[in-house]
Formats: sequence, structure tokens, C-alpha cells
Amino acid sequence: EVQLQACGGGSAQAGGSLRLSCAASGLSFDDYSIGWFRQAPGKEREAVSCLSSSDGSTYYPESVKGRFTISSDNAKNTVYLQMNSLKPEDTATYYCAAYYGGDCSGYRYLGQGTQVTVSS
Repeated sequence: EVQLQACGGGSAQAGGSLRLSCAASGLSFDDYSIGWFRQAPGKEREAVSCLSSSDGSTYYPESVKGRFTISSDNAKNTVYLQMNSLKPEDTATYYCAAYYGGDCSGYRYLGQGTQVTVSS
């Protein structure tokens, strides 16, 4: 059984940092790309990072580029999203997802969300 366990959300002041973790079981990072996306009330879902299983390349949209960093610890089967220089507009529920193959399109497995709230 595949499980993705996301944690690390919470509250932060603008300019602060949070680190989200996504612990995976039942799958291999050799086969699955891992990505994070977020959903805020009244807004469209936004992909905020992807770590490719094929070559380790990463993807960030302009809205978080330079502030968010995705990384993995294969020994722990865990992917992290380091979020720095947080802005109030980063407030959302964040989800990690597993995508079979080398890119983050069409997730196969989804973790539960973790709330991030950034105050000004």
C-alpha cells in the first residue's frame, strides 16, 4: 500500500521559513517523481515544485522560484519542501503527490494536506 504522509505546516510571519516533509512508503523515488502543490480557498490549484525521478531535475513556478527548494532523502524515503521568505500569498493547504515517471503530470498518489498560514 502506498502512503504519502505530509507534515510540517503551521504558522509563520512574512519573511519566515517553514519546512514541509512528505514521507513516502510503498514506492520508490527511482520510479516516482514527487511534487508539491497548494490550494487556497477561492483560488486554483498551483503546482509549486517537482522533483523528477528520471534525472533529479526540479521545477518551480515563478511565484516561488528562489524561495522554495525541494529535496529528497532517499534513505528516509522523504521529500522536503523548504520554504523561505514566506509571503502572505503563500497561505494555502499544501499537498505532496507522487507521479509515475519523470515529470509531475497526473498524480497517482496524493498525501493529505498540511496547512500553511503566513501572516503579514
